[in-house]
Amino acid sequence: MKLKLNHKNILGMRVDEVTLDKSLTIILDWATSRASKYICVSNVHMCMEAFDKSAYQKIVNNSDLVVPDGKPLAVGLMLLGCKDCQQVRGADLTRSILEHANNKGLTIGLYGGTEEAVSKAISVVKNDYPHVTVGCGISPPFHALTEQEDEYYVKMINDANVHILLVGLGCPKQEIWMAKHKGRVMTVMVGVGAVFDFLSGTKKEAPRWLQKYGLEWLFRLLSEPNRLWKRYAVHNPRFIWHFFRQLISIR
Repeated sequence: MKLKLNHKNILGMRVDEVTLDKSLTIILDWATSRASKYICVSNVHMCMEAFDKSAYQKIVNNSDLVVPDGKPLAVGLMLLGCKDCQQVRGADLTRSILEHANNKGLTIGLYGGTEEAVSKAISVVKNDYPHVTVGCGISPPFHALTEQEDEYYVKMINDANVHILLVGLGCPKQEIWMAKHKGRVMTVMVGVGAVFDFLSGTKKEAPRWLQKYGLEWLFRLLSEPNRLWKRYAVHNPRFIWHFFRQLISIR
């Protein structure tokens, strides 16, 4: 089955016109056919990284699917004329993947994050989704991997016959890793950012009412001000300014 994907360009970065259900259908179709694909879960941070770095923009634009994780991107799609699309949060997408994998008895892998987060996330998956097989849970070292280390992890993932690999290295590292490993890691790779921390309870998610009004970023900023203040203080205003200019130029 091949679904047609329409997209819009937001500041030069491709964002596909999808809903959560459509994204799931595509991912599960690829997973059951053992396709090597990679999926970007995009937000303002990713958009501005792509805006600033052409090589990274190419990686995102060459991916197999780009879903609008951030509320500003979902709103941006609507302002650009997309009527049949919605915000697809990485945490919601991950839970939906796990729910459907549980129903179909699929094998899931985790790559990235701290050993604590990965271990706790695996425990949650095994408890909440008992029919999911966790093929591997890998917390790679923070240093640049040697060729031997990289080959070891690739073999571990492939030998486990993973259908869907959740990659939690953070933006932009996870997208670069997935692009580099397409065709080598024989599974569907989904860049999920901090989702391992949310699954494990290591970090709290924003309440639904804040998510609804596009204020999840504020909750995260208040939760981790030292780590995230620069990202939001710099990227958010720049995104608004440049997207406003994009809208004006179109209209």
